[in-house]
Amino acid sequence: MYIIAMRQWLRGFVPGQMRVGYRERIRACIGALIGIFVTGVATRFLLGPDVALPMLVAPMGASAVLLFALPSSPLAQPWSIIGGNLVSAAIGVTCSQWISDPQLAASLAIAGAIGAMLALRCLHPPSGAVALTAVLGGPLIHAEGYHFLLVPIGINSVLLLGAALLYNNLTRHRYPHSAVHSHDKLHATKDQPPGDRLGFTPADLDFVMKNYNEVLDVSRDDLESLLMQAEMHAYRRRLGEITCADIMSRDVVAVEYGTALSEAWGLLQKHHVKALPVVDRVRRVIGMVSQHDFVRHVETGEHAGFEGRLRELLKKSGLSHTEKPEVVGQIMTRQVHTADARMHIVELVPLLSEYGVHHIPVLDAERRLCGIVTNTDLVVGLYRGRLADLAEPR
Repeated sequence: MYIIAMRQWLRGFVPGQMRVGYRERIRACIGALIGIFVTGVATRFLLGPDVALPMLVAPMGASAVLLFALPSSPLAQPWSIIGGNLVSAAIGVTCSQWISDPQLAASLAIAGAIGAMLALRCLHPPSGAVALTAVLGGPLIHAEGYHFLLVPIGINSVLLLGAALLYNNLTRHRYPHSAVHSHDKLHATKDQPPGDRLGFTPADLDFVMKNYNEVLDVSRDDLESLLMQAEMHAYRRRLGEITCADIMSRDVVAVEYGTALSEAWGLLQKHHVKALPVVDRVRRVIGMVSQHDFVRHVETGEHAGFEGRLRELLKKSGLSHTEKPEVVGQIMTRQVHTADARMHIVELVPLLSEYGVHHIPVLDAERRLCGIVTNTDLVVGLYRGRLADLAEPR
């Protein structure tokens, strides 16, 4: 019994599986190499070769791990590195000057740095090493006093942060990783958005995190995104592999940029649809034109009555140059949400519920229009998938 308990306890020391791909690992390594090199060279250039102080302090290596390998961590954000390093350096210098016992000064410096960083919401683990360096760094650093905050801590921190800002964004990693809560989005009514009415809500997550009462090395919006993706994957597993290609309408009526407004309006009325995809000559989607687009431009007319203003909009001016819209491309909506034909229908739910989209063009492997999915198509697909799930033997 004790042997089994000991084995289970020892298993806690075994690291978990690394779930980061090799490309991301290489990206982090190259970023740290560039960041530290640029910081060291730029610091030497700014201070000059005759300065006796070190061009780089050891805690910057730990900061580089966070900024380049964990850029989404709350502990790696700009305020964390700048605020954490400066306040920790100030506390470390203060302790070294007022407390003669180095062991006691170091202990109080670390404790004070952690407390200050938590209070100022700039927790940055390498800043603990900054406070320790200020106490145990030797006579050269002690002689600098509070100037140590500016050189080299301040300069190193700003330069390393600048390198991280540039490198992470160039490699398509959002940085700074500011939190965007789903309950901060604007909605037409006070009701919760459709996606929050089933499953867990942002308020549920806030409640759990408040009661968890520990610092998490993951941002709140990343945690919410991961939980939502897990929930979507569970729905997908239960419904089976139902793709957009299975539920989409294939006989799609589309128009081109130069299609006359009267022709596009006629197609909307003839086929009883509310929107038409706008495609180029190779059937790639460049926009959507809807009844709302027509109404939006009709309202700017001068003729009395909606029908009169609509007729005026649809009628060709006959002029070579006019400010009046003449073709679909002049009134269409250019920002279009599209779906891949191989996409699972569960992935359509956020598009149709949160963004107010009613028609989603479906693209094939060559990014050409091959179908369209509406709210009704999605509801039918989810309903049939649920029936199939209930019909399976348990």
